[in-house]
Amino acid sequence: MDVDQHMSRVPDYTAFPTVDQMRAELDELAAAHPDLVRLRRIGTSRLGEPLRVATIGAGRHNAVIIGGPHPNEPIGSLTVSSLLRQLIEDAALREDFGYRWHLIPCVDPDGARLNEGWYVRPGDRRAYAEHFYRPAEADQVEWTFPLTGEKYFFDRTMPETEALMRLMDEVEPDFVYSLHNGELQGAFYYLSKDEPALAARLAAIATAQGLPLHMGPPEVPSAVPIGPAAYRTPRGAELGAIYGIGGGSVDYADRFDALHLIAELPYWADPRIADETPTDQEYGETIRAALAAQRALITELAQSVSVVRAELTVRSPFRCALEDFLACHDEFISEWESFPGTDRPATVAEALGNRQLVHIMRLRYCGTYLRMLDAELGAGNQTPAIRAERARFGARFDEWFAEAEADATATPIPIRTLVAVQLGAALLAAEAAKRKP
Repeated sequence: MDVDQHMSRVPDYTAFPTVDQMRAELDELAAAHPDLVRLRRIGTSRLGEPLRVATIGAGRHNAVIIGGPHPNEPIGSLTVSSLLRQLIEDAALREDFGYRWHLIPCVDPDGARLNEGWYVRPGDRRAYAEHFYRPAEADQVEWTFPLTGEKYFFDRTMPETEALMRLMDEVEPDFVYSLHNGELQGAFYYLSKDEPALAARLAAIATAQGLPLHMGPPEVPSAVPIGPAAYRTPRGAELGAIYGIGGGSVDYADRFDALHLIAELPYWADPRIADETPTDQEYGETIRAALAAQRALITELAQSVSVVRAELTVRSPFRCALEDFLACHDEFISEWESFPGTDRPATVAEALGNRQLVHIMRLRYCGTYLRMLDAELGAGNQTPAIRAERARFGARFDEWFAEAEADATATPIPIRTLVAVQLGAALLAAEAAKRKP
């Protein structure tokens, strides 16, 4: 399939939409095209937000497109918007491609609202860190699907996850696409099936749009490559017990033998993340340095929390997320200590990737800690200890942000480029999924 024509029709964007703007757009499109778009409620978020899906198309295949599975990853909301509008406008795509599309712009609206402070400033890395929110691992929609194996059992599914499960049970999808993104890395993909030809095409549309491929360390050490910047999607059975989570949307998609795709795209591009030139550093040493720095971060934050813990009164989502990080992150990263084949020179991409991971963790969780303390101060809990730790870690945030900026040669990627790649990937993977018997 020639996806260039569809990618070229993606408009320019200057910001990510708020939850209210996403809802208003769905209402507008469904009202303007009642003969094409079916809009319906499939569930309710934990805080009472309606979860809705827009269905369009007349084919015998079914595609479920999931926007916002993590609330700090809103590219997918615009990908859903752009794809829905193209399906409305393009009869051939809507009727001849062979799909009924079930499009969800944001499956975690509660979390998305806590990121809206930076949605209007998408290229501002400081704004991103200051307004960052990501739930605790076991409170993430993407990672709370049921697992019922004998060795590990998880049934703490959330209302948002249950809504996705009901939708998949109803439509029995051939293709499921979970729209993700990262921060400062390269583009990479997860595929549920070993499809090297598709993986190569996915990589090609990213590089054609000027995105560097992620040739640094994999996101999880157990990731199995199936092509450049493409991996077999890890299942819950592999990760659940390690991370204390359930299955992913991929596990539920497996029930229908659906092709499952995840596209991970960065907000900022650093071309060095695609550079496989050897350096004079040993790869294992870059990993050990990153682990040591992350553990130092945990220790520093934990010591500060111990100073204020007895005085905390607000059970904010920021506090829950931070406490989860402090309790679990060391166990997560310990997997890297036995990563094989590290007694060789690190590539430029690998050395950079390990350094950037440290910067990301510092800014994410220092920002989360400051939001936790601000929630206390905003509630009137202005004890001397809370005020002192807020001032101290405000200055620490400034130091870490300056270090991250000094180590980066990154520029913001136009939102249009990111949406175009996600949309093109949707069409390529949907076409491949039609080959299922």
